[in-house]
This record gives sequence, C-alpha cells and structure tokens, in this order.
Amino acid sequence: MLVHICCSVDSHFFLQRLREDFPDEKLVGFFYDPNIHPYSEYRLRLLDVQRSCNRLGVELIEGEYDYESWLKAVEGYENEPEKGARCEICFDRRFEVSAKMARRLGQKRMTSTLLVSPKKSQEQLKRRGERLAEDFGVEFVYVDYRSGGGTQKQQEISKKERLYRQDYCGCLYGLVQQRDQQKKIADELFSPLCGSTLPGSIEERLELYEKRYELEERGISYRIVRQKFLNYRLKFGWVRCKKTTLPSYILPYSAMKRRYTKGKVEFESEGIGWFNREEIRFLTLARFNEICGRSYRSVKELVYSPLSYDESLKVRECIGSGLWDLSPVIVVDEIPQGNLEVFIESENYNDVREKLVVL
Repeated sequence: MLVHICCSVDSHFFLQRLREDFPDEKLVGFFYDPNIHPYSEYRLRLLDVQRSCNRLGVELIEGEYDYESWLKAVEGYENEPEKGARCEICFDRRFEVSAKMARRLGQKRMTSTLLVSPKKSQEQLKRRGERLAEDFGVEFVYVDYRSGGGTQKQQEISKKERLYRQDYCGCLYGLVQQRDQQKKIADELFSPLCGSTLPGSIEERLELYEKRYELEERGISYRIVRQKFLNYRLKFGWVRCKKTTLPSYILPYSAMKRRYTKGKVEFESEGIGWFNREEIRFLTLARFNEICGRSYRSVKELVYSPLSYDESLKVRECIGSGLWDLSPVIVVDEIPQGNLEVFIESENYNDVREKLVVL
C-alpha cells in the first residue's frame, strides 16, 4: 500500500495503525507536498518524516518539489478559507501524483496521512481520494483514526517520539490567513538576501533538528526545550542624503516610533554619529570593523555577508546599546553630513524558540 505522507506528526501514528489493521500489506511512504512553503519548512518536515520512517522501518520515497506548478494550479483561489476550494485542488494534485506513483510501483492500494489531521475534512479527503485513485485503477483506502480517542493518542505518541510539531498547515496562503487571524507577524516568510539564520526562524529550527538527528545517530542523549524571548524582524529600511540612498546596514533591534524621520548628525565621537531624531546612532564601517575584528571593505559587502545575529548584538553592546536598548544603530561607510532622511519599519514581538540541550 502506498501511503501519501504530509508530516511526521500525522504519519507516525497513522503508519502504526495501518500496520495493525493491514498486517499483510507492505507499506511504502511517499512524501509529496509541493504546497509546503517556504522550502526550508519543506526540508524540515521531510527530515522529520525520514527520521520517523527509519524508526518504523518503512521505506520512504520523496516526490518532486514542483512548487511553481502548485502555485499555478491554485491560482485564483488564494483567498479561499481552510477546507475550501483551494484545499480540494491541493488534495487533487497530491492524490493524482500519489496514484500515479502507486501504479508505477505496482501497488493496488493507496491512502493518505491527511486523513488523521484534525485540520482537514475527512469527507472531503475521502471524496477526492476515491475519485482520483479510481481514475488510475488504484483503490483508495479510507480509514478513520481520529475517533475513539485517536487524536489524543496521536498527540501522546508525537510527544513521546519527539516529533517536529509544525504550527501551520503548510501552504503560503493558509499561513498568511492564520497569522492574520492571530494578529501575528508571518516571520516564516522573512529571508535575508545574505541567507543568514534569523532567531526563531524555520532555518534555525532546521539546523536544530539536523543536529538532533546527528546526536541520535551517535547515541548521545539530548532534550529539546522551549525558550520565550523578544524577537525582531526588519521589514524595510533606508537612509537618504539629497535624495540619494546611502549603503547602510541596520543592526538588529533598531526600532523607530514613526518609521520615517528627517534630521542631521549633531556631533561625532569615536566613529559614532549622533542623530538629532529617534535616538539614531550612525556607526562608521571602520569603527564597526574595529569592534568586531573584521575587515569589511564596504557596507555593501557587509550587507551580503553580515555577522551572525549574536555577533551583531555584541556590537550594539560595545557602543553602549545594552540588551534593552531599541535605539536604531546604522552602519555606514562614513558619517553622512547635511540633511538626512531615515526610514525603518521593524517589529519587536514575543516569541518562542526551541533549544537543544545535550545531556
């Protein structure tokens, strides 16, 4: 039986139950989820599914991540609610590709771990699954593992096995809708040009779970703990002098009350220029290099190859901006003279991140 897999939280419990109910079937997992966005989240879910299948001794096949084709398929349905028409199109695409794979492998049956997800309509899945499977001469196996305390048991197993527990369905549009309803920033969609890892980001979690996988391979004990902290995301920012945008690098936790201001540097001391608005401080690249022990030749180079987040925070501390200081600190090649415009749109917010503790 080919089992389409969406995530480890659903698949681990689902595969265990399938083995009990279909002991004579060889189960083959098929991870085909081009709807998952961003790609780092896709990689993270795949990594945990691989770990789960290894623990269960189930063969796993990865399907193609044809995200652009998925986008075209759901075009015009971006604002559909969860369990609406967009979801049906998404199910159709994944079930069709799964049915083709089942036939290609000589499997007569297929099913999907989506059936156990409490966020999905079982009737909707059953209807679409049966229709698509029939088109390709494959039987769609419908099972209800939610009722009779199944969902509670699934959560218990998920916790026991320390599976990755994602907090959104997977697609871009569902994510944005969910964050809007929660009145939270969709920080999963922030990705710096330089590719650096932001705190509390999917990329940070991916690195953590890759490390977890390595520890397990080496037989080293660990725990994953959660930490509350003040997170930060820079949405947009620039500095202009005489309508010319100056190369600038805005350090983390730089925040402005009004986002936009005009003014000038009142005085300069030891490579720091003190602006007369919004407590802004300009830091010369030379002083920046001196503090962090680097040799950047230009601010542009710094923008595309910056310090780590923690290193940037240490720079703030070295110039007198402590842990609770939200004053904007902007690195520039030279302290700009004359009238300046500064725009910074950012957000500070309470967040939770995971940490790996080696025992």
